[in-house]
Amino acid sequence: MALDPGRFLADLHRLRQFGASGVGKGVVRPAYSEPDIAARDWLAEQMAEAGLRPRFDAMGNLFGLAEGPSLLLGSHSDSQPTGGWLDGALGVVAALEVARAAREAGGPAISVVSFQDEEGRFGVTTGSAVWTGGLSLAEADQLPDHEGVLLGDARAALGDRVGADVDPAQFTGFIEMHIEQGPTLDTSGEQIGVVTDIVGIRDQVIILRGQQNHAGTTPMALRRDAFQGLSAFNTRLNDRLRNVVTPQTVWTIGHVSVGPNASSIVPGSVRFSMQWRDGDTERLARMQAVILEVLDEVTREMQLEVEMGPMLGLEPVAMDGALRARLEAGAKAFAPGKWRRMPSGALHDATNVARVMPVAMLFVPSIGGISHSFEEDTAEDDLVAGLRVLGMAAGIG
Repeated sequence: MALDPGRFLADLHRLRQFGASGVGKGVVRPAYSEPDIAARDWLAEQMAEAGLRPRFDAMGNLFGLAEGPSLLLGSHSDSQPTGGWLDGALGVVAALEVARAAREAGGPAISVVSFQDEEGRFGVTTGSAVWTGGLSLAEADQLPDHEGVLLGDARAALGDRVGADVDPAQFTGFIEMHIEQGPTLDTSGEQIGVVTDIVGIRDQVIILRGQQNHAGTTPMALRRDAFQGLSAFNTRLNDRLRNVVTPQTVWTIGHVSVGPNASSIVPGSVRFSMQWRDGDTERLARMQAVILEVLDEVTREMQLEVEMGPMLGLEPVAMDGALRARLEAGAKAFAPGKWRRMPSGALHDATNVARVMPVAMLFVPSIGGISHSFEEDTAEDDLVAGLRVLGMAAGIG
């Protein structure tokens, strides 16, 4: 096989330097930040050296295009605000190595992509959502981050890099390699997970408003405390969802902003994210109904007002059978007895790309099941095993 594991690992570590946190292998490379743009410029150079045509679209999705119809490989290279070095980056660098090897071997045609804002600084897998038509560029431009910066203003950092749109019709399918971001493979001692389906997600910002007041003189019985409203909502929601969810269902309040956030003031407002994920569309809808019901109860009882942001989300997606079979063949060849079929509880760009072409995914283990953290890591042998499986599925093994 023409794959060069040493070159692949060296590139992974080079990409890690863009936004290196100084803590372990951690990375700080949010979408459209200076390190993110610098990393994309470096990737564009590597794509050109590999004989691909680099092209940025209006969102900042970076493509390395082969000539003629091709299989598309890749993931994303932006990170969480404090993220790990492999999340997304692994899939992009592995794709680049497979494309190089394919060219050196005389084919097949492999293109590479690094999608923008997969980590959701502005939404839910925003870059691939716009590219596949799930979200218009005009709509995306109005999405704010948690600091109130609009995506349209942030993407101005792309400057003159933007070129013509990239037509999805030129690709025969998409395969995304990724770390598992969970404990299943690491716990079982397995090297490869072949993804069967990706869960659906709903994500919404909710604002509760009460009455800002003096923390020393306002009697407890007379308070309209927005934070206490959130506390009550969270407690009741966890109880009410018990009869709706399965052990695989998850929900999270991950970002909270209290106003005015001062120790001697009864909070007058609280802004928080509400996210829930499941593999069943109907269950996602039932969960939404419970969320709205609990919100209504809490706000009426505590005399609060509620404001709901736009509902963002994606439906559950099954992987393409033919592409999945190619990954399974690779897993049998390079990780015999050490692979499994499994669902993805994390969201990925492949969910959006499934709108316009067949998709498949493979996982490699996350040590300790840790991701979205500076401690995120994977053994090099597992990284290389995943690369070889991807290469075989792409037709060079």
